[in-house]
Amino acid sequence: MTTRDDDELWIRRFHTAQESAVSLVCLPHAGGSAGSYFSLSQELAPSVEMLAVQYPGRQDRRWEPPARSVEELAAGVAGALGARDRPVVLFGHSMGGAVAFELARILEDSGGAAPTALVVSARRAPSLPRPGAGEPGPASDEEIKSSMRRLEGTDARLLEDPELLRFFLPALRADYMVAGSYRGPADGQVACPITALVGDADPETTLDDARAWGRHTTGAFDMHVYPGGHFFIDSNLPAVVKALSEACGR
Repeated sequence: MTTRDDDELWIRRFHTAQESAVSLVCLPHAGGSAGSYFSLSQELAPSVEMLAVQYPGRQDRRWEPPARSVEELAAGVAGALGARDRPVVLFGHSMGGAVAFELARILEDSGGAAPTALVVSARRAPSLPRPGAGEPGPASDEEIKSSMRRLEGTDARLLEDPELLRFFLPALRADYMVAGSYRGPADGQVACPITALVGDADPETTLDDARAWGRHTTGAFDMHVYPGGHFFIDSNLPAVVKALSEACGR
């Protein structure tokens, strides 16, 4: 069973959705925080209860040691969710997609409240490991900054601010290590349906990479392609909201 402390440690609720019949659990990208889903929560409320996950090692959890693996993050979220009184849909962007997949496997294997759907965004399927999978990600500050510029998900001015960089680089470096060392099960499957979201110009995830998620479910599979790169969700928010609402049965 989840405890109030576990729930408040891992889960953030930005908007009231007391009448919602479904919870959408949102897992952030590498370096991301629960706050990255604030706009999404605003658009979904009040028809969907959005539970944004806050990973350890950042913002109000910055004094905690960061997780060492995708599986560790998934286990932490599973413990915080515990038994819930409404259906759960999982959504993860980039590294969050891998965490969402492992979380779905834990929830299904536990015999408890299994997710009714899994939505993965900007993440290649576990059966298609990225080049260098199983190895740590960028180690130096310059390598990390170069990667962030390539993915275009961070304001360029922030990357040149030494004080801000000093604040968020430790969590980002830890997340890159986690994402880079993840080696998902090539034949791993979940029973819930999977929907893959992908940008048509994403340098990290091709359309074929996203389509391969169909191998990882014994249920239905669907895929939506949007204009844009790795962070296409920012420029396609209404369409992404529509896809998530459909996954939630709204």
